[in-house]
Amino acid sequence: MEEGIETIEAASGDYVEFWPSGQTVKGEFHCSECNYGVTIVRALPLCPMCGGTSWEQSPWSPFTRASQLL
Repeated sequence: MEEGIETIEAASGDYVEFWPSGQTVKGEFHCSECNYGVTIVRALPLCPMCGGTSWEQSPWSPFTRASQLL
C-alpha cells in the first residue's frame, strides 16, 4: 500500500482507498465528504465546494459515459 493513502473496509468486503489532498494522481476523483467530482492529472486540491481533504477514485470504464447517455 502506498504511503499517505487511507484504506477502509466496506460492508461488502471491498476496500475503498482515500487519497489525501496534495497526492499526485491521474484520473477521476470524488470528494469523500460532499461527492464533488474532479478529473485531474496533478496533485489533488482541497475540495473547492466543502474544503474536504480526502478523495475517492471513481471507478473507470470505457463505457461509463456512453451508458449515461442512453
